Amino acid sequence: MRAEQIKIEIDRLELSEKLLLVEDLWDSIAASNSELTMSEWQKQELNRRYKEYQQGKLELQDWKSVHEELRGKYK
Repeated sequence: MRAEQIKIEIDRLELSEKLLLVEDLWDSIAASNSELTMSEWQKQELNRRYKEYQQGKLELQDWKSVHEELRGKYK
């Protein structure tokens, strides 16, 4: 089935069915996550940030705080 045909079929679904489909898609992506590779620069950046965290040079924030700050900034 082509992408355009899939979109047409999705448009015919009820909202609850669309939400279940999205959930299934995310589960499918998560299951294949081990197949995704990071580039070398991404690995280096993560390692750099982790070292900064270990040295106490990096302040962590929980997602809720970040989300609230962004919503306030771009409201």
